[in-house]
Amino acid sequence: MLIDSHCHLDKLDLTPYQNDFSCFMQEADKNQIEHMLCISIDLEAYPAMCDLVAPYPNISLSVGVHPNVHEGQDPSADELIALADNERVVAIGETGLDYFRSEGDLAWQHQRFINHIAASKATKKPLIIHNREAGADTLRILKEQGADQVGGVIHCFTEDWEFAQQAMDLNFYISFSGIVTFKNAKAIQDVAQKIPADRYLIETDSPYLAPTPFRGKSNYPMYVKHVAQYIADLRETDLETVSQQSNENFRRLFSV
Repeated sequence: MLIDSHCHLDKLDLTPYQNDFSCFMQEADKNQIEHMLCISIDLEAYPAMCDLVAPYPNISLSVGVHPNVHEGQDPSADELIALADNERVVAIGETGLDYFRSEGDLAWQHQRFINHIAASKATKKPLIIHNREAGADTLRILKEQGADQVGGVIHCFTEDWEFAQQAMDLNFYISFSGIVTFKNAKAIQDVAQKIPADRYLIETDSPYLAPTPFRGKSNYPMYVKHVAQYIADLRETDLETVSQQSNENFRRLFSV
């Protein structure tokens, strides 16, 4: 059994499943996907996302606004706290910094990040961190705002071992996506080999970043098996060991 610790189920291409989410869920069950964490990226789509997954107790939710979202509601900490008052919501985010897609004065992005950290501390629900080309500032803000009090996960990890060590010192887990299977991802593969067994998660970030051999195609939670198998090979162990360990880490972090 596998857990996909980060996916965007409301963004999936359901064409292969008769455009029917229930058909997709049946296929996920056949592929032994035990649990999924469906990640929020904006508040405008949030109610529909909640309605979509409501019939399925093996799907948890996060609440937050992605650092690249420029339109729509930019929530205060209090607004996030109110939305997180839901037993299905197990995390705050995804939040963080992105210097690849956003340019200019990014004070607004920093403040959004700080608001999410405040909501996480108030609700005691862990953070889901997005970091792209902003590693130093991401770590600095996490430290300055006391995010180690709640911890969380650096999702879709793309940094090096030094960054991973600093993140773990701040009480964060490291999550590997399909990127770890890419040929040019040597630094990420190095981290996947070195990381302590009790500090990693696996994810798809579907429908984005499909792993090899599906790279460039639409991604699905079922493909998390390919991420797990690749990590198992890197760590010279088996798929069952990686699946069990990452599942245990997920349940510990998110209290699922």
